[in-house]
Amino acid sequence: MEFASSFLVPALRSLARNKMRSGLTMLGIVIGVAAVIATVALGQGAGGQMQSTVAALGSNMLMVFPGSVNRGGLQVGAGQTKSLVVDDENAIRNNVPDVEAVAGAVQISTQVVWESNNWYTQVMGADPSYFQVRDWTIGAGSVFDDEDIEKASNVAVIGETVRRKLFGAVNPIGQVIRIKNLPFRVIGLLAAKGSSGFGQDQDDIVLVPLTTAQRKIVGITWLNMILVSATSQGVSDVVQHDITALLRDRHRIQTGSLDDFQVQSMAEFANTLKAITGTLTLLLGAVASVALLVGGIGIMNIMLVSVTERTREIGIRIAIGATEADVQLQFLIEAILLSVAGGVVGIIVGEVASLIVDLALSWTFSISISAVSMAVVFSMTIGIAFGYYPARRASRLNPIEALRYE
Repeated sequence: MEFASSFLVPALRSLARNKMRSGLTMLGIVIGVAAVIATVALGQGAGGQMQSTVAALGSNMLMVFPGSVNRGGLQVGAGQTKSLVVDDENAIRNNVPDVEAVAGAVQISTQVVWESNNWYTQVMGADPSYFQVRDWTIGAGSVFDDEDIEKASNVAVIGETVRRKLFGAVNPIGQVIRIKNLPFRVIGLLAAKGSSGFGQDQDDIVLVPLTTAQRKIVGITWLNMILVSATSQGVSDVVQHDITALLRDRHRIQTGSLDDFQVQSMAEFANTLKAITGTLTLLLGAVASVALLVGGIGIMNIMLVSVTERTREIGIRIAIGATEADVQLQFLIEAILLSVAGGVVGIIVGEVASLIVDLALSWTFSISISAVSMAVVFSMTIGIAFGYYPARRASRLNPIEALRYE
């Protein structure tokens, strides 16, 4: 109580006497804190958006593609070889531990026709386990099964984009579409997944049995890719290593020779994205912190002006018994009050700014408690650091000279 009456109340009274100047002094801290809160929140929101995109693709999924080989001095590009076959898919399924599901696939982009409507889309031939690997549920109808694989049935499961482009308001289940002039009966509609976040519409797809695609549509016996689902993201690295060792052995690749396949892990990709977004968030936060430094300089400047204006007042306080420590504490409290008040307002402004950008970009932003705490502590530290010199200068005034000051 004695502290409040001796220091806090006079400090508040002094700041209230110059409302405009106090408000402008706080503005630097407000902008700095708001910038830190907003940039960190948006950085974490962007990171969360990317992580959710990877999760939608399958964070524990691995993809095996044909690799690049050198044939007679001619380098065949990655993905252009015929090194992956169904036996490789079965070997991975039967011999690699910690594998939940495996699906071989071939794909081609072609025109799909229904009555007078047509749409250019991706047609993928896959095993029934593809839906498990991709964690893709059915919105209507059903998926093809092992019997359809055995018979190479002309059945199809379509994505939401294909349904919208071809059928509009018509129920697609049971309708017959044409792929490369072959009739396919639509038996299922995939639940919408939306954009992958990398410019690809996941719903723009038609799925048919793998054998049907190989024999009737594409005319090949090999695979364009093998999708593997690990039991968890934590074992993805081990599964990736085991698949690599298994396929090198099956393809009789000698030690020191390049693989004729590639194994890519979504977990590895997710970790890379996390590191990138973390670095960007830190960088943005550091840049925004410069505004706090500028705000601190503003506080020191105004406090020095205040010391000059109140020289006579300081002399009177010292003359009636105030110590150097009392005078120093008085001005230090004023500086801290300015910085803390600016920090509180800055937090509110930063959260509002984050919310506005979140609504504009449809992101889920995340207000970090650590970022808020850091901003508050930083603003208090700035108040102390930049308020110390003016406070020290005020406490060192000669009381006689101060009383003579006009």
